[in-house]
Amino acid sequence: MATVHFLNVGQGDCCVIQHVSGRATLIDISKGNLSPAKRLAAALLDEIFEAQRVAGDFGMSKKPTNPISYLNSLGIEDVFRFVLTHPDMDHLDGFDALADEFRIYNYWDSGVRREKPDFEGSPYREEDWNRHVDFRDGKKSDVTVVHPLAGTSFQFANRDEANKPGGDGLHVLAPNDKLVADANDAEICNDASYVLLYRSAGGRILIPGDAHDETWDHIVETASTEVANCSILFAPHHGRRSGSNFEFLDTVKPKLTLFGCASSGHLAYEEWSSRGLPVITNNQAGNIVLDIGSGQIRVYVENEKFAKSQGVDCTIKNAQGYVYLRTVSATAQVTV
Repeated sequence: MATVHFLNVGQGDCCVIQHVSGRATLIDISKGNLSPAKRLAAALLDEIFEAQRVAGDFGMSKKPTNPISYLNSLGIEDVFRFVLTHPDMDHLDGFDALADEFRIYNYWDSGVRREKPDFEGSPYREEDWNRHVDFRDGKKSDVTVVHPLAGTSFQFANRDEANKPGGDGLHVLAPNDKLVADANDAEICNDASYVLLYRSAGGRILIPGDAHDETWDHIVETASTEVANCSILFAPHHGRRSGSNFEFLDTVKPKLTLFGCASSGHLAYEEWSSRGLPVITNNQAGNIVLDIGSGQIRVYVENEKFAKSQGVDCTIKNAQGYVYLRTVSATAQVTV
């Protein structure tokens, strides 16, 4: 059974896929430099101020997860592929430590570029940027750099060992050459963020990084049948408004959307609620785990207090001790 982990990494992105093949995919990284002491301190403060919390604020954004520690807890020993959706530092935070801890076999690079950030006074580390550039530019002899763009079909991603359809079910919907060129010209890397469709046995999961309007226009035009009525959507740009047009939701119509962390005033809740589309946030649930079955996806959450607020039976848990919240059934073909 495959499992997808949507990690609570504060205002950043990180997703882990454990494929049926035994391979592991890591899409972006954030909070990879978080020390255990900082997470423990946040948890202790959370307990102290529990009584003062506003109703409905479950405060999990203050207790982010270090993806490196999380990978270790799963018993993952190496990363078959690391996918950088785009080179913003909230998607690269901890990459240097990740590369020290794990063998990374394949590095996906779309070709979108940005200038090296100024790290003076920044919460991010220059060594993460520098390590990513070494990988991207092929300076690691034991790492294969690949450049899949929209529609690319290749072994292990979406074709099996015999080069027949299958593999790990990962399909690139964006960017294409034009989106990359336009984003590089405009120096706006969000405009060419990777958008992946994971065709799991339980349903289609759409993972769009920080995809912006131009990317969504491309997807609706070229892949509307592939994304329509998908099972799970990871909200683009953590669910922030960001001046975006959300008309793509009228096509995608996800059965469940997972939001990252941002201040509530910046999240585009109304775009989902006005369409009657259900949402779970990392701030509510903490880490969210999707167990892939045949034609369905079982959703587990780290935060038991949130689960109790939803009226579920909190005795049903996965191997990590996360609470079962709900099942999302597939609405269309589930072949990889």
